[in-house]
Amino acid sequence: MTNPVQALNSARVRGWLYQALFLACTLAVAWYLVSNTLTNLANRGVATGLGFLHREAGFEIGESLLSYTASDTYLKALVVGLLNTLAVSAAGVVLATVLGVLIGIGRLSSNWMVNRFATLYVETVRNVPLLLQLVVWYTILNRLPSPREALEILPGIFLSNRGMKFPVLVEHAGHGWILLALVAGIAAAFAVVRHGRRRREATGKPFPTLPAAIAAVLLPPALAFIATGAPLAFDVPVLAGFNFEGGGSVTPEFTALLIGLSVYTAGFIAEIVRSGILAVPHGQTEAGLALGLSPGKILRLVILPQALRVIVPPLTSQYLNLTKNSSLAVAIGYPDLVSVSNTSANQTGQVVEAVAMMMLVYLIISLAISGFMNWYNRRVALVTR
Repeated sequence: MTNPVQALNSARVRGWLYQALFLACTLAVAWYLVSNTLTNLANRGVATGLGFLHREAGFEIGESLLSYTASDTYLKALVVGLLNTLAVSAAGVVLATVLGVLIGIGRLSSNWMVNRFATLYVETVRNVPLLLQLVVWYTILNRLPSPREALEILPGIFLSNRGMKFPVLVEHAGHGWILLALVAGIAAAFAVVRHGRRRREATGKPFPTLPAAIAAVLLPPALAFIATGAPLAFDVPVLAGFNFEGGGSVTPEFTALLIGLSVYTAGFIAEIVRSGILAVPHGQTEAGLALGLSPGKILRLVILPQALRVIVPPLTSQYLNLTKNSSLAVAIGYPDLVSVSNTSANQTGQVVEAVAMMMLVYLIISLAISGFMNWYNRRVALVTR
């Protein structure tokens, strides 16, 4: 039978013991903090719990993706703030990725003007605080002309200090069928891409994947559009008094936040893309040239697929940073989750609950982004044989 002294000489036993001690200490500290907080709140007569979520909020939210009024509950107000955060974060991830890839490739360009511009962009946006950039963009947008003197950048699209107004499609019963056909077309495009890749790997013969995928996406909704009577009518904004009526709109707050987040994060993504491309041996480029491929095809078919294994992990961190940096929206008045939560906490006094919910929501969003990017990283990883 093993005595305690001999058991402690085992690295495995010591490892389990250290982990158990660490867990016990962590739970003890957490218990102390929670109990101390609850005691202090009780001594000050502050109610605890999430019951306030079902009370009337009593404040308006200037921008909402849902139908919301001041008579709705705090819970709905927080949902509106969460959706606003997700909307600007999703749009920012797309724009920052596109801009970052272009700037990163531009930094490797042999064209002196393109290379210097990309370098100046990266060095500027990475070294100016994001909060200051948001204030600058918001100030610029608020210095635009009034709606009466709005800039018509395209027919029916007006830009003023009230934001951007644009035409929107008038709802029609046939739009549901068109949307369903578009979803089916996208699914068919994925099947075409998979078939083309398998055929190329099995036979070595090229397959017109891109034209076939585009046709698969566009043809079903086009047929549905014709079959439903071509329902295409727009609600165009018109000037009425001191502002526009009709159409859709994007507020200056949302625009400033989206531009600031995208421009700032794109500077970091550009460096990630540049380092990923440089990590691919130059012999790969020479092999592509020897095969007669154009520089564009070498970059798209040879370099970038191999660079993804270097690009994706740090790119995940930038997506997480962009999502969390959206909390700076409170500085320019955009009603995101943090702004709505602060208002709710100030009105109800439930500061601990509001902060805890914010922490939990950002944790869930971050874990979801990390999980998706880890899955994608495994998909694009080079598997050695």
